[in-house]
Amino acid sequence: MKSIQKRVFKDKNVLITGGAGFIGSSLAHALVSLGAKVTVVDPLLPLYGGNMFNLESILDRITFVDGDIRDGDLMMKLVKDQDIVFNLAAQVSYIDSKTEPFLDLEINCRGHLNVLEAVRTVSPKCRVIFSSSRMVYGKILKVPVSEDHPTNPLSLYGIHKLTAEKYYKYYHDTFGLDTIVLRIPNPYGPRQQMKHSKYSIVGWFIRQAFESNPITIFGDGKQDRDYLYIDDIVSAFLKLAESGKSGEIYNAGTKEKVTFVQMVDAILAEVPSGTKKHVPWPDNYEKNETGGYVADASKIERDTSWQAKVSLKDGIHKTVAYYKKNKKHYW
Repeated sequence: MKSIQKRVFKDKNVLITGGAGFIGSSLAHALVSLGAKVTVVDPLLPLYGGNMFNLESILDRITFVDGDIRDGDLMMKLVKDQDIVFNLAAQVSYIDSKTEPFLDLEINCRGHLNVLEAVRTVSPKCRVIFSSSRMVYGKILKVPVSEDHPTNPLSLYGIHKLTAEKYYKYYHDTFGLDTIVLRIPNPYGPRQQMKHSKYSIVGWFIRQAFESNPITIFGDGKQDRDYLYIDDIVSAFLKLAESGKSGEIYNAGTKEKVTFVQMVDAILAEVPSGTKKHVPWPDNYEKNETGGYVADASKIERDTSWQAKVSLKDGIHKTVAYYKKNKKHYW
């Protein structure tokens, strides 16, 4: 498989926006190993996970630009002559989107319009892949959740992600751009930020366990969730770049059915200094709680042969091992 992908990506010009963050940097490592010519752009905003340590071991093999997708002129320069753009830059917190609505709008909508306009103007033949979220669905009406499930987001973050998806569809349909959207469930793994709880609940809970703090579970914790390990996320992006269908939206997800409390128990099995604490749901929780979520990933599997391979147990084991070794770079 890797030999096939080496032929696909070798000497390709690839731009990764948000490339010093969790997913972007992991993708950069994979693409460098496949022989791609990688440019990473990231503004290193404090809250959003941009971390130069994530790129330290490949800095001499990539081009790094300290920049922001909100800078339209910069995007014009960076997008020119690219073969593939992985557009991952984002305001990452659905919680912060409520208190910083215009910041979320500027990054998650206007920023992506800047990239699409740059592609349309100076590099209309390149493939553009957008990192979206399960949060676009809102209340879950039926599981597993397929791509045609109703989209009624419960947060501005989800609304703006869905709006950006519509930008990508519009630019494909109207201008013929080669766009693909990937909806990601709950991501976790090495290189994600661990400074606050607003991005990855798995990562934050691992930190709580390391620090012997109680992990809080609302209610019985039996709601289903799809937790996707970073290696599987990276492989999904690579598979879509290689053989995804232009103009399409894809779910990524595992076939492993896991409840919230099982995820917590998996963390505590690796970090036994942690504890868990069940508490009642807060008032008005239903305004933000989507209900159980399990993705139907049959479409991406059918079109690209992608499947998630890492179990929650193995993924948490690898994640904990990474932070035991590299804690000082993330706390």
